[in-house]
Amino acid sequence: MSAKLKFFLIVILGIFATAGAGVYIIQGQASAPIVETSDGQTQQVAAIHQSQQIVAYPERSDYKIIPLEKLNSSLQGSDPATLALNAFEDIGVGRTRKVEVAYPQRNQAFVTITQIKGGNDSVGTVKYRFEMTTFGRSLFISSPPVWQIVWAGVRS
Repeated sequence: MSAKLKFFLIVILGIFATAGAGVYIIQGQASAPIVETSDGQTQQVAAIHQSQQIVAYPERSDYKIIPLEKLNSSLQGSDPATLALNAFEDIGVGRTRKVEVAYPQRNQAFVTITQIKGGNDSVGTVKYRFEMTTFGRSLFISSPPVWQIVWAGVRS
């Protein structure tokens, strides 16, 4: 075989390998439903989606969902606890808070911030829950993983 033919075959195999890897990666990602109908149907789809999340994640049932668009800070970072604390940096100065981080899987982190409210005559607790996943690393392989907040909720 000539050198030109070998080079041509290597290029063609590389293109097919790249295309195959792209299809494999795209199939693994779940797509969110896009709804462009009347409000009644949109609310029905949202209610079904929320009930499916509760079945998949029963610990979410006690929490009221916080839309990620309302968070005041970045949704990505290298430390789950810092990400969660920055998301609600206005929780309140002078109030006691406890931060717990759990890693149920290698690419998943749950951060719970328990805020203890103490006033003149009222004492109560509010819990914030943040669920995060990793989606890669920064520049170098030895770098820590990059975490992203995928769900947030509050419970009084």
